[in-house]
Amino acid sequence: MAEIVNLKRVRKQQARKTKEKAAEANRIKHGVAKPVRELAKARTEKAARDIEGHKLTDEHNDES
Repeated sequence: MAEIVNLKRVRKQQARKTKEKAAEANRIKHGVAKPVRELAKARTEKAARDIEGHKLTDEHNDES
């Protein structure tokens, strides 16, 4: 005999799956959230400033 299935529950599960697929496509389409992008940018800029601050300068070459 066949398994008894609640049709309302099955429809809801299918709707969730299709919504999840659409949401995944939108996440890929629209990329990373703005706060995450800004945080990454700030970290990159800070790293560049830190590296620039640690560089040694040769005074003889600067006077040329």
